Amino acid sequence: MKLFYKPGACSLASHIVLRESGQDFTLEGVDLAKKILENGDNYLQVNPKGQVPALLLDDETLLTEGVAIMQYIADRVPDRQLLAATDTLKRYKTLEWLNYVATELHKSFTPLLRPDTPEDYKPIARALLEKKLQYLNESLKDDQWICGSRFTIADAYLFTVLRWARAVKLNMEGLSHIASYMERVAARPAVAAAMKAEGLN
Repeated sequence: MKLFYKPGACSLASHIVLRESGQDFTLEGVDLAKKILENGDNYLQVNPKGQVPALLLDDETLLTEGVAIMQYIADRVPDRQLLAATDTLKRYKTLEWLNYVATELHKSFTPLLRPDTPEDYKPIARALLEKKLQYLNESLKDDQWICGSRFTIADAYLFTVLRWARAVKLNMEGLSHIASYMERVAARPAVAAAMKAEGLN
C-alpha cells in the first residue's frame, strides 16, 4: 500500500493508523498547492480530487477520504482492535466520534487555516471552535481515550485535528483534559514514528 500525504495535514491520521496496524506501506508526499508528487508527477493523475489522504492498494485500487481509509486499514487487522467488530455498539460509538471530528472539528478549522477567509469572520469561527473544544475537554475527563479504555482510529483523527489549534492560536487555557490527552497520544510509539517520518514535532 502507498499513502499519499502532506506533512501535518489530515492525512496524518491515516498515517498513524497505518503504523498502529503494523501493515507494510510506503509514503509519497504531495505538494497540494501545485498538485504534484515528490517526483514531479501530476497528483491529479493519481487522485482527481487533488486532496490527501489517498491510499493506493496493492491491486492498484485507489481509496480516498480519511474516514474511509482509516476504517479500511483497521478492518484488515481486527486483532489490533483499532475499530470494534461490526456487531458491537463500540464500533458505532467510534464512528460517532469519527463523524464528529470530521464535521464539527475538522471543518471548523478550515476557515481559520485558509488565507482567503475574510478577517472579520475569523473571530466568529474561532469562538465557535473554542466552544466545541470545551465540550471535547469535558468528554475526555474520565477516560484515557476518546472512546474509553482503548485507542481507536477516532483518536488518530482527533489528535491530528487538535494539533492545528496551536497554528491558529486558539485559546486552550483551562483545557487540561485535552492537554493530557494530547501528551498520551503523542507518547505512543506509532504516533511518534509517524510524526518523525513527516518531520513534525
